[in-house]
Amino acid sequence: MSGNDWSAANQRLLASEFARLRAQLTGADVTAEKNAIVAAREAMPAPAAIDSLAESFGLSPFERDTLLLCAGVEMEGALATQCSINQRSGGQPFATFGLALASLEGAHWSALAPVGPLRLWRLLEVRDERALTTSRLSIDERVLHFLAGINYLDARLQTLMNPHVGAAVITGVHASITEQVLAVLDGTDGPVPLVQLAGDDPGAHLEVARRIAARLGLGLYVLRASDIPQNLHEVHALATLWSRESVLLNSALLLQSGDAEAPMLAILANHVRGVVFASLPQATTVDRTSLTYHVDRPDAADQGRLWREALGDAAAPLNEALDALATQFRLRTDAITRTASALRTRPAGADLATELLLSCRSAARAGLEGLARRIEPAATWADLVLPDSQVTTLRQIVSHVRQRMKVYEEWGFAAKCSRGLGISALFSGESGTGKTMAAEVLASDLGLDLYRIDLASIVSKYIGETEKNLRRIFDAAENCGAILLFDEADALFGKRSEVKDSHDRYANIEVSYLLQEMEAYRGLAILTTNLKNALDPAFQRRLRFSVQFPFPDVHMRERIWRAAFPARTPLQLIDYAKLAQLGVPGGGIRNIAMNAAFIAAESDTPVGMHHLLQAARSEATKRERPYSDTETRGWS
Repeated sequence: MSGNDWSAANQRLLASEFARLRAQLTGADVTAEKNAIVAAREAMPAPAAIDSLAESFGLSPFERDTLLLCAGVEMEGALATQCSINQRSGGQPFATFGLALASLEGAHWSALAPVGPLRLWRLLEVRDERALTTSRLSIDERVLHFLAGINYLDARLQTLMNPHVGAAVITGVHASITEQVLAVLDGTDGPVPLVQLAGDDPGAHLEVARRIAARLGLGLYVLRASDIPQNLHEVHALATLWSRESVLLNSALLLQSGDAEAPMLAILANHVRGVVFASLPQATTVDRTSLTYHVDRPDAADQGRLWREALGDAAAPLNEALDALATQFRLRTDAITRTASALRTRPAGADLATELLLSCRSAARAGLEGLARRIEPAATWADLVLPDSQVTTLRQIVSHVRQRMKVYEEWGFAAKCSRGLGISALFSGESGTGKTMAAEVLASDLGLDLYRIDLASIVSKYIGETEKNLRRIFDAAENCGAILLFDEADALFGKRSEVKDSHDRYANIEVSYLLQEMEAYRGLAILTTNLKNALDPAFQRRLRFSVQFPFPDVHMRERIWRAAFPARTPLQLIDYAKLAQLGVPGGGIRNIAMNAAFIAAESDTPVGMHHLLQAARSEATKRERPYSDTETRGWS
């Protein structure tokens, strides 16, 4: 039968129940009314709302009739009038506990105790301060609508909780956890334990909870920890309302926290009833029985499988791209599902590999944006002027990043040695010799985001704060596989000093912590320094690559000068051999070239040697050392 059939039958049963209560209030025989109720119940395609509610909350027959009496005052005029007559109220009709005790069968005083189901679950409210037996009783509006056949989330909870109906792909490990939880819940007698899903993949927590709830025949609602009231009285009221809703809606609840410190979440979890999940970065201590399972973001191999499952037929031409994505990014399972779903709708002929990369980069960037500055790579290998040995080392870094999944996972190196799998590099050399440009070239070649972190800004004088700052950066970067460029490493590194006090000892701990994080980081981390000799050799040995950026000789400087001007820049009689005599690194050359272009543009003439001489003199003032006549001879 349809929902309309059930609704009509439910209304007929309610009308029969109200007729019986009217007869009882007048002292008349109720045999006919009871027979009508039996007939109406037999015609129900599914249990009536009042019967479901009475069974779910364990109402006695008297408590059930008291609830119906209060509902009848709201829903049927004749029953409301009879209540007024019986109580000689002469005004607005209402039910009282005294009226119920005097008129209904099986009356017992405990029905209106605060710990009884009518008041404990807020099915009824005592509305004024008179004696308990004469106080007005009012049925909760949410319960009234439920009895009438209208079932919806309590209006007081609608701004706090949202139903979750989506589905996501899931790893084999997470599917196994789902089965483990179900096995425990199926064998549980008494109160249901809290299920804590701890780890860094809230999307997987949500999907595991959804699958468990669905297998139990339950819906799932989500409440964020940030939306939990901070007042204890309100938290207890919220726990009562949801505990009631879990029965009325036949649903489970997921408490979702993005913060390891969520005291109100733990308090709410202690008092709420029914099937409850807690999604947390780390498991928390609660006063009730709980189960804890670790549900983390999938590793590279699992991510590759999830991409193929989520993309379906569209995955076939993307095999290599999917392997690269799985290696580069560490996305949440729901992010993989959303991205794949959007790509499956793309028209034929679309460059899915490029769109997939851009979508993943966009999804993964959020965590790092507030912690580091993203650099848009503009340089390519053609722009990099370095000796062949340095270029060879840089290309080796690219190979290590690009082939890490094959070497680590397919060829088994990750299983053989779990430590030191991070790809770390030290770029050393004078300012302007191309260290940042080289990082841009690597990012451009690999198609990765590049983030610059100023170590001087995150080093703190307070013990432990530097490590916290670094931890936040690496945690955020782990998910997007970005290249991390730690600029000015001299702010943290130095010759390991003799430990004379706690500050010296802690400075060494900070350095070791950074190197430890770099070794564990799945992506590429680069340190830059102007003073390689100031670095402790013991620290340098923990870095996989070391690239020395030399001060460019005259031949390299000429190559840099020739590449300094864009093809569209108007030039006039530029003597690159003479320009190369100027002892300035690549960064200085680019500054001079750009400043000369502005000078020439202002005079609306092509860039000439006299413009470059003027720009060079301006650049020299920044060093507080003018260039010699030999270096600039013949420029004007």
